[in-house]
Amino acid sequence: MDLSNQADVRKIVDGCVDRNAHFQQFLYKTLYSKMMVVCLRYASRPEDAKDLFQEGFIKVFDKIEKFNFNGSLEGWIRRIMVNNAIDYYRKNKNRFAMSETLFEGKQIANEVESEGIFDGVTADLLLSFVQQLSPTYKTVFNLYVLDDYSHAEIGEELGISEGTSKANLFKAKRNLKQMVKVHLEKMR
Repeated sequence: MDLSNQADVRKIVDGCVDRNAHFQQFLYKTLYSKMMVVCLRYASRPEDAKDLFQEGFIKVFDKIEKFNFNGSLEGWIRRIMVNNAIDYYRKNKNRFAMSETLFEGKQIANEVESEGIFDGVTADLLLSFVQQLSPTYKTVFNLYVLDDYSHAEIGEELGISEGTSKANLFKAKRNLKQMVKVHLEKMR
């Protein structure tokens, strides 16, 4: 079976709607790596990412009858995973606000010029730096940069203003630049 073949996708979706374990297991295993990467981008710890992933797939199987075959099944599932991560953020917002304040107090005042600052930095290393951002900054960064949400959409999803979303993205980028600068200085 192939998720790029529309006939196969119909069989998989129909099988999942019928709660056929074979089709559910196929879908789960086929998309495990890709969807786990999405969850890891939003979670603070691998254990949290696994929880997000499991909860996300429960939602996928509960809602799969609503998939309308407009667009890819993988994209539809990815959207559920992202929305699940947003829900997780909302539920833990107060806890995250505290950690963000502590994180902000440790910031280095000097801002790094963006010109060429990320040259020579691998995507894996940059993603590891994103993981080190406060939960709020990481969520806004992921939604805006990696998932193509607008600041208005982010504000609506997270219950913040559009201006706060922009400010959080700016601070996230500033923090990433600082992390890269420190890393590059250590490499010299």
